[in-house]
Amino acid sequence: MQEQVIISGMGSISSMGSNAAEVWKNYSAQTTRITSCCFNNCDTEVGKLHIEDDKLIKEIRKENLHFRRLDKTVLLSIFAARQAVKQANWKAEDNMSVNLGSSRGATQLFEKYHKNFLENSNKRLSPVVSPTTTLGNISSWVAYDLGTKGASFSHSITCSTALHSVLNGIAWLQAGMAEKFITGGAEAPLSDFTIAQMRALRIYSEEKGIFPSLPLEKNKKSNSLVLGEAAAVFCLEREKGQEKLATIKGFGFATELIEHNVSLSAEAECLEDSMKKALINANLTEVDSIIMHAPGTLKGDKSEYKAIKNLFGEKIPHLISTKYTTGHTFGASGALSMELAVLMLQHNKLINFPYESLKMGNPKEVKNIMINATGFGGNAVSIILSK
Repeated sequence: MQEQVIISGMGSISSMGSNAAEVWKNYSAQTTRITSCCFNNCDTEVGKLHIEDDKLIKEIRKENLHFRRLDKTVLLSIFAARQAVKQANWKAEDNMSVNLGSSRGATQLFEKYHKNFLENSNKRLSPVVSPTTTLGNISSWVAYDLGTKGASFSHSITCSTALHSVLNGIAWLQAGMAEKFITGGAEAPLSDFTIAQMRALRIYSEEKGIFPSLPLEKNKKSNSLVLGEAAAVFCLEREKGQEKLATIKGFGFATELIEHNVSLSAEAECLEDSMKKALINANLTEVDSIIMHAPGTLKGDKSEYKAIKNLFGEKIPHLISTKYTTGHTFGASGALSMELAVLMLQHNKLINFPYESLKMGNPKEVKNIMINATGFGGNAVSIILSK
């Protein structure tokens, strides 16, 4: 890396809670925060915000007339961004740039408007439909809320979206195009239609009342993906001796040729390449922990595990994923993984899966953690954080 980029603030809201202390407490408990709700007239396991945190989002919606017309994805982003900027002690006049992404964007709002359109005989729509359902309105409304006039743009590259925003932040800062950069991801995919899409792919978990476990265990024979809603946001800047939460020590990214719209190769070649590039970029040969993408699909989890074994051989680091307790939050998932990495570095403690077979390694000092994300289209990003 040309010069070190640091994380000076972070914020999130998910099934794990709405502040860092609560999130760490819930990870340390090593129990799941997955709950059961009714979608498509069926009990469905989901990583839903708990009641007290959902109230916080509803309060934001009431703050401003404009906010009442926004998708939950945007409101989650506003909440998390406020936390991050407050921790970083940034001000509106600091001219922050914003790049927050989402895999699906304004899912719930778009589905609501489309349903009304189909049921409305005159086919008339409100003029706010188009601007409030574009992907770009996530970053633009966060910028509006923070009062910053820096660049603001959103993007989607499916489930690796949040880590791609981190790559953008690094590039902009190192190029001198920004002094302060807000990155992250948000997703609110808990709807009948989105969950039905995952069931159509035959990857949604049918398990009830237990951890949606990874299929790395020998007796695991079914997919265990569940969806969740969340946002996580980070404040990035070039290191100048200021206080920091963590340093971005290295990064890598790769894309592989795909044979199917949703598939990775059996060896997850793009993930192996992105991890290898991140290690080279960080001038490392090993890390203390890898926070896997591990969405809960048989093929996805096994291929990532193979890529890790191919790269690290017999020295496989500690492994963990957030999905067993947050659900798969699509475009926000990589950001939640980054949050866990920062917390493990801060507390000098590794969180384990609630499965003995995956409790690999436990160093006395946690120095370097790799975060993986991959998405539809055979793309992958790996980020290495250090203290």
